[in-house]
Amino acid sequence: MEIIVKSFNELTTTELYGILKLRTEVFVVEQDCVYQDLDGKDKDALHVIGTKGGAVVAYTRIFDAGYYFKEASIGRVVVHSSERKYGYGRDIMRASVRAIHDRFKETTIRISAQKYLITFYYSLGFKPTGAEYLEDGIPHINMIKE
Repeated sequence: MEIIVKSFNELTTTELYGILKLRTEVFVVEQDCVYQDLDGKDKDALHVIGTKGGAVVAYTRIFDAGYYFKEASIGRVVVHSSERKYGYGRDIMRASVRAIHDRFKETTIRISAQKYLITFYYSLGFKPTGAEYLEDGIPHINMIKE
């Protein structure tokens, strides 16, 4: 998998289509969750895109401190179901942490993690903070990496 980081304005229409297609396939269809994915924040994010054979197979969007949370943040973490066995979730998260360090010079990162992925994020250095909450009907918890 190749990973690139781009601002919204640097995305090609093909890349944007691939990102939105992947997010819809996983967050709306696979997780059976009807929600407004297009929230107006993509234009202010940096996009960490994992591609394989020209297709978007892994993705996150990252924000500088103070935009989404007080800390820098990673969101919309997604890997295509057929590609999860290759460890691309770990690869895209590591690339996202590096991009935050390189682009924003931040070391503290907050995520809003789906609760069933706590162990995965913990293995990457994130620690749960605060109480569990529902977001779009799915249990979440905030996690911090310092």
